[in-house]
Amino acid sequence: MNLKKIEVLDCTLRDGAYINKSDFGDSTIKGLIRNLQHSKVEIIECGWLKDDSHKQDSSYFHVPEDVIPYLENKDPAVTYVVMIDYDRYDLSNLPQNDGSSIDAVRVVFPRGKAKEGFEVARRIREKGYRIFCQAANTLGYSDKEILDLISEVNEVKPECISIVDTFGAMFPDDLIRICSLFANNLHPDVKIGFHSHNNQQLSFALCIEFIRYMTAQGRSIVVDSSLCGMGRGAGNATTELLTSFLNKKYSGNYDLDLIMDTIDMYMVPFEEKYKWGYSIPTFIAGMYCSHVNNIDYLLKNHRATAKEIRSVISSMEPQDRIRYDYDLLENKYIENQNHEVDDGEVLKSLETEFNGREILLLAPGRSSVENYSEISNYIVKNHPVVIGVNAILPQYSYDFLFFKSAVRYAYAQNSYPDIFKSAPKILLSNVKNSKDGLLPDERAIRYERAIKRGWKHFDNAVICMLRLLDKLNVKRITIAGFDAFSARYNDSYADPKLPTVHDVEDWDKFNDEIKDMFEDFCRRTESNIRITFLTDSFFDFMKTSGR
Repeated sequence: MNLKKIEVLDCTLRDGAYINKSDFGDSTIKGLIRNLQHSKVEIIECGWLKDDSHKQDSSYFHVPEDVIPYLENKDPAVTYVVMIDYDRYDLSNLPQNDGSSIDAVRVVFPRGKAKEGFEVARRIREKGYRIFCQAANTLGYSDKEILDLISEVNEVKPECISIVDTFGAMFPDDLIRICSLFANNLHPDVKIGFHSHNNQQLSFALCIEFIRYMTAQGRSIVVDSSLCGMGRGAGNATTELLTSFLNKKYSGNYDLDLIMDTIDMYMVPFEEKYKWGYSIPTFIAGMYCSHVNNIDYLLKNHRATAKEIRSVISSMEPQDRIRYDYDLLENKYIENQNHEVDDGEVLKSLETEFNGREILLLAPGRSSVENYSEISNYIVKNHPVVIGVNAILPQYSYDFLFFKSAVRYAYAQNSYPDIFKSAPKILLSNVKNSKDGLLPDERAIRYERAIKRGWKHFDNAVICMLRLLDKLNVKRITIAGFDAFSARYNDSYADPKLPTVHDVEDWDKFNDEIKDMFEDFCRRTESNIRITFLTDSFFDFMKTSGR
C-alpha cells in the first residue's frame, strides 16, 4: 500500500519527559529531532507547551518560539508538533503561526471533556496551527460515548484523532471493537491515530493489529512510538520495532541504521540512569485500568510488593483507579495491611512471655556480624529474649523472629529453612494472617498497631518492633545491628543478598527520617522504657548529640 497512508509519530521528547522531568539537554533535543527527521519519521513531537517559562535543556516550552533553536533545518516533509493538556495551557500565550516553528498542536483531553477539548482545538486552529486530538483512556468509553465523540470530531475535523490506551489495558479484541467504530463512522478526511502503553507487553502487537485493520479499511493512520519505548510507567511502542515492521511489511523507507545510531548516542545514557518499561507493577496497572501514579505511590511510599499492590488496586472502585487520590489510596493501603486480625490473645500471651525480660533486637545491619563475639557474649551473660528483626542472620539463635515484610519473610523461609522453623514468628498482618493459613508457631498482629504516620517511610522494621514492645509493656530493650543505610544499599547489610524493600532517592534524608522516628519514640516512652545500643548506630541520637 501507499505508505503516505501510514505515518509514524515519535513522541520520545514528549512522553519521555515523564521519565527525566524533560531534562534531555539541548544537544540531545536537537540531535533527536535532526536524526528522526533524517530517518524519515513523518511526525516529530518536540515536547509540551506549558504555562511556565522555557528552561535550557528542557522539552517543556512556553511558546512555539522556544522550539525554534532546536529545529536546525525544518524538513517540509515532516510535521513538527507539541502537546498541551486541554485545560493546562493559557492559549492567550499562543501567537499566530508564522511558519518558523511548530506546525501543529496535539490536544489531549480525558473522557467526558471532549467538547472542552475540541473547543480548545478550534481556538488553536484559528491561530494557524494544524490540530491533532487525543481521547485519553478511550477504552473507558462506552460504544455510545465513542459514537458521540466521533460526532464531535466530524464537526471539528482535526487532522487526526487518536485512540489512546492510557492504562495499557487493551487486548486486541478491545482495540478492534473501537477501531471498527472509528473506521465506519469517522469522516474520511480525518486520520485515525493510536497511542499505546506496554503494561501487558502488548504495545507493539496492538500497533500491528491497528495497522492491519485500518489499512484494510482504507484509512489514513498515525501510529505513536518512542525510541526504546521511553515513556511513563510501562512506556510506549518502540520506534525501532515499529519502523522495522513497516519497512518489512508495508514498503517503508525508514533509515534503521540512523535510528540505531540515535539510540546508541542519545538513548543509552537515559536507559542507564532511568527506569521505564514493562514490570510487574505496571502490569497490575494495566490489569485494573489504574493510573500509574497509584502504583508509583505504593512503591515509593510503602515499597509495596506486587501482591500488596494488586490487593490495594483491586479493592478500589473502577472510577477511583483511573485518577490518583492519594488520601484514598493511603486509606486503602492501611485497610489492606490490617486484614482485620483478632490479635487480643496474641498480645496477652506475648506480654506474659516478655514480662520482666530484657529484649535484644538483632537488626540485619553489618555491625551485627562485625561485632558477633561481643553480641554472643552479651547473650550468654544476660540471657535476653533474642528477636531477629525482618531477617535471619545464620550466626545466631533466636527466641523469636519478627517480620513486617512479606518479601523478607519468604527470603528467610527459603534461605534459612532450619533456623526459620526453629523460632516462633511474630508477623504483622500485611505479611500473613489467619486467612492465609498461619503456621502453628506464627502469631499475627494488626499492622496498624506497629505504625505511626507522619513520615514517608513510617514502617521501618526496627521502629515497628519498638512500637509493639511498648504495647507489650517491655521495659528494657537492647539493639544491635541498627545501622544507617548507604547509597550502596546491600553494603548496609550483614547479608548482602537480602531483598531490597526500599525505593529511596536520597539516603541521607532517609537515614535522618528514621533517626527522627526513633527520637520521637524515645521521647514518648523515656519514662517507661530503657533503650541501649550494643553496636554503634547513627540512630543513637543520645550519643551523637552528646547527651
